Amino acid sequence: MPLNRRPSVLLRPLAGATAALALLATGSTWAQNFPITPGQRTTAEQVAQAGVPLSELAPNAPDSYTIKRGDTLWAISSLFLKSPWRWPELWGMNLQAIRNPHLIYPGQTLYLHKSDGRATLSTVPPGAAADSGGTIKVSPRTRYDSLSDTAIPPVNLQAIEAFLTEALIVDEATFSQAPRIVAAPENRVLLTKGDRAYARGQYGSSPSGTALGSAGQPNDFRVFRNAVPLKDPTTGEVLGYEAQYLGKATLQRGESLVSSPGADGKSQTEIVPATLDIVAAKEEMRVGDRLLPEPPRDFSYYVPSAPASALSGQIVSVYGNGVTYAGQNQVITINRGTVHGVQRGHVLALMRDANLVADKTDEARPMLRLPGERNGLVMVFRTFDKLSYALVLQVADGAKVGDRFTNP
Repeated sequence: MPLNRRPSVLLRPLAGATAALALLATGSTWAQNFPITPGQRTTAEQVAQAGVPLSELAPNAPDSYTIKRGDTLWAISSLFLKSPWRWPELWGMNLQAIRNPHLIYPGQTLYLHKSDGRATLSTVPPGAAADSGGTIKVSPRTRYDSLSDTAIPPVNLQAIEAFLTEALIVDEATFSQAPRIVAAPENRVLLTKGDRAYARGQYGSSPSGTALGSAGQPNDFRVFRNAVPLKDPTTGEVLGYEAQYLGKATLQRGESLVSSPGADGKSQTEIVPATLDIVAAKEEMRVGDRLLPEPPRDFSYYVPSAPASALSGQIVSVYGNGVTYAGQNQVITINRGTVHGVQRGHVLALMRDANLVADKTDEARPMLRLPGERNGLVMVFRTFDKLSYALVLQVADGAKVGDRFTNP
């Protein structure tokens, strides 16, 4: 049976696991495509089969729930838990049966188990045998479904789709030395899908940089413009540059040097730029736009979880031209990244400003610093060295640049 397919009937029931997850345990390519982070695995090892205290359950947590198309992991977590980021603990990951806890599917029923003051969630009803040891008779008919099309995503991926495929943050040196489009056929000003462009990867009279088409260099590029500096709201430090995505180009012929006779009869060296074809265009491109290698595919499966250690920082930007406040399902950039221990799936709490007010009950009218209150929750979905993109999951008042965040 192909590893990327699932049968309509299981040969043997599995405790706390699904058929798809059982396939992952066999070492299929799915387990490689959707890796578990070290932090998630540590959590799994610590809480496997332990669950969460009953006090952590949502007030109206159901005894069972059948997953539907359109569900998200966050929505299902919120159904069962007061703190949805504690999903890995509630799921009680059985590492022997579940090599990857990320994938659950429509039609599966989740059952809430309560015992000794704790709760766990599995696909086995309470009281059912974990493994009968026998074999269930199956029909010769087998139905196949594509797992990739039905797996429940962690959040609404439509809200972050562009950031998973387009957005890119780079450092100043990387962007300033990136190859650039230098000419277009017939002196065209604007380029779009299907057009040809010419580009160079070297700079200056004594060329620096790497020529496009050199051995070991990529052939597929993303085209960018207007790298905007992202600064720390407190220190003013430039943490990275957010490049504006325009489209994609494929290298057809590398750049080179040729010799030709000059007007005085002497040989001279001429630059032949690389030839590229524009294969995708979000906006029209022009001379001066930059090229950056197509990054590896960024898989979008991760489990909402709280950071293992204390983490705090500020919002650097709210994505969108002219947007000041971020509401639900909008994207923000935060001033923490992989060097600070941020991982995809980390849930963080947004805080309101700590306001100064006068104490009108005191004749001296002293100023009081009110403590910051929680304003909402965000989840990190893409990380860079010093910056990360996060999706606003819940928010009371709009979040803005400079607002702080901390552990949930």
